[in-house]
Amino acid sequence: MKSVLILCTGNSARSQMAEGLLRSMAGNGFEVESAGTKPSIVRKEAIAALAEVGIDISDHRSKSVDEFAGRDFDFVLTVCDNARENCPYFPATTRTIHHSFADPADASGDFDARLAEFKRVRDEIRDYFESEFLTILSN
Repeated sequence: MKSVLILCTGNSARSQMAEGLLRSMAGNGFEVESAGTKPSIVRKEAIAALAEVGIDISDHRSKSVDEFAGRDFDFVLTVCDNARENCPYFPATTRTIHHSFADPADASGDFDARLAEFKRVRDEIRDYFESEFLTILSN
């Protein structure tokens, strides 16, 4: 089974949505985790954006990349520039891939306005997985 670690700064939005999406899309052939360089909380908007497409991440928690120290992953995907710059060392056998997405946590306004931004980023992540990342994982 191939393993994937998705990294972001807070492990609150992008990496959480990416973890939920990839688990749903890749099936049982992949072990998928997410973490942050400075973990915080899982945003309500991320939970709601994925619930809208039938994916439940309500039991997820924000995790530190330190929780995965010494663990081998086949792939590490950084989804923000800060995580790429602060990504810890992984063994040479780990393939590191970077694709930056806008941080929906920066959205302002009421819940519905913020949720709209989370859904936009969710769709960008899903499109990236469908068009590129799943092909990379299968090679």
